[in-house]
Amino acid sequence: MNLYGCTIPRATGLASIPVELSKQARQRLKWFDYYRSHSSNARLTCRYFGISPQTFYRWKRRFNPHHLENLEDRSHRPKHLRQPTASPELVAAVLKLREEYPRWGKDKLVALLREQGCLVSTSMVGRIIGRLKDRGVLHEPIKNHVFAHRRGIRRPYAVRKPKGYEISRPGDLIQLDTLDIRPLPGVVLKHFTARDVISRWDTIDVCSRATASAAANFLNKLEQRMPFTVRAIQVDGGSEFEAVFEEECQRRNIKLFVLPPRSPKLNGHVERAHKTHAE
Repeated sequence: MNLYGCTIPRATGLASIPVELSKQARQRLKWFDYYRSHSSNARLTCRYFGISPQTFYRWKRRFNPHHLENLEDRSHRPKHLRQPTASPELVAAVLKLREEYPRWGKDKLVALLREQGCLVSTSMVGRIIGRLKDRGVLHEPIKNHVFAHRRGIRRPYAVRKPKGYEISRPGDLIQLDTLDIRPLPGVVLKHFTARDVISRWDTIDVCSRATASAAANFLNKLEQRMPFTVRAIQVDGGSEFEAVFEEECQRRNIKLFVLPPRSPKLNGHVERAHKTHAE
């Protein structure tokens, strides 16, 4: 029972006032218990609980000891809500297109609507789609993503590049990757590209197949053509950079870093080199 003679309900007892207060409301009730027990000193109460006087007086105006539910937070929902301005014909057109193209967003649907003569903004189409989903008229398509998971292969030598690995001079990190090139119909060749991160020095070679043996042989040309010592190589998870290639890197005492799956952006230097060589 508090100073106002009101019993607050508990989980294991009966209450004289059938009201269940939330944690926030109970805390506010403690403000006024403290306020009454300390000669109605508002400033002292504010300092004790760490609240501003504006907050205290706002809740004091709302407080009624016979209606403790007034200490609960009120809804912040606006009194006047914006009503939909889209015509039923436009809503029906959006619904028809979205059902026909369930994975298309509002930007693509706007282009189709304008082809049909409906001049509508992208935000309007987005609001219509949102209201259709809220009403349960429009349902999201079932995701059918298919991921091909490779069984984790233990790499005897290759590791992830440490976060603290410093790249300050040429040869500290060489990014290596392969690219398919088709000079003639039905002819597919494998283009090996190596780029030094610091000097932007490139070494390239073309093979008929991207195998581990071909990649290991490319190491000879890499060390011959690079005008500095190759200390580390970074590759993706391709099979051509495993087995013999990995053993050859270990034999030559060249650090081998392998990228996480689906992260070509981490090999951005050599990916940019692919574009230059293709052009």
